[in-house]
Amino acid sequence: MAEVVGGRRRPHDPSRIGREDVMPRRVRVLLTMVLASALAAAGPARAEEVRVLTAGAFKQVLLAAAPDWERESGHRLVVDNDTAGALARRVVAGESFDLLIVPPAQMQTLARAGQVGGDAVPLGRVGIGIAVREGAPRPRIDTLEALREALLAAPRIAYIDPASGGSSGNHVAWLLGRLGIAEEVRGRSVLVPGGLVAERLVDGSADLAIHQISEILPVRGAVLVGPLPAEVQLYTAYSGGLSPTPRQAARGLLERLSGPVGREILQAKGMEPPG
Repeated sequence: MAEVVGGRRRPHDPSRIGREDVMPRRVRVLLTMVLASALAAAGPARAEEVRVLTAGAFKQVLLAAAPDWERESGHRLVVDNDTAGALARRVVAGESFDLLIVPPAQMQTLARAGQVGGDAVPLGRVGIGIAVREGAPRPRIDTLEALREALLAAPRIAYIDPASGGSSGNHVAWLLGRLGIAEEVRGRSVLVPGGLVAERLVDGSADLAIHQISEILPVRGAVLVGPLPAEVQLYTAYSGGLSPTPRQAARGLLERLSGPVGREILQAKGMEPPG
């Protein structure tokens, strides 16, 4: 059979059978391979590692928020926690970060120095509580007198070393003075440089622990007795600030932490929305 080309009949060429079909199929396969390679190469490049420097009390919120955020965003969260004072010193020394979470006082100081970009976002607050080892008697601490008796009766009391810059440690030092028992307790104090104070209950090095509630709840083997009485309670607020050269991934994480999802996690971890 001949074919018509430009109004003229061209003799049949057996070698042309299927040629018009084969070539487009080869092109499609080639294009598919190129596109797949490009997507594979571009995938890891789009994923970012978001580094967060956080004061210890907010760490549990970040760890709880991480799995869903990583799955939905495709990014990876790296959390580094320390006392608020230590974090401020690290940032001043030039340590890099994408998101910083510390109390407003440290945040404002760093912002004035140009080491935090933009406005800080309020994230939450947490009070201080007292914990004992699981199975140990739970003392009364609901009044100042009951709290004073509980502290005097405890052979060893663990709390953050005030010299480390932790807000709860400074408050405990003030509290002991307020109750008039600083000297009596001095020799029985177990000063913790950072981390989870309630772990000292579990390893047997303390009988009573005073720390922020969000850092007591995660410690298996420790039991929260309750918060400090209202007259001597200290709520520590936390705010989030981006680096001076913020990345979009870090912005997205901060928005999530300050939104409805973040507030739900806050309450589950013993914290409250910003007051």
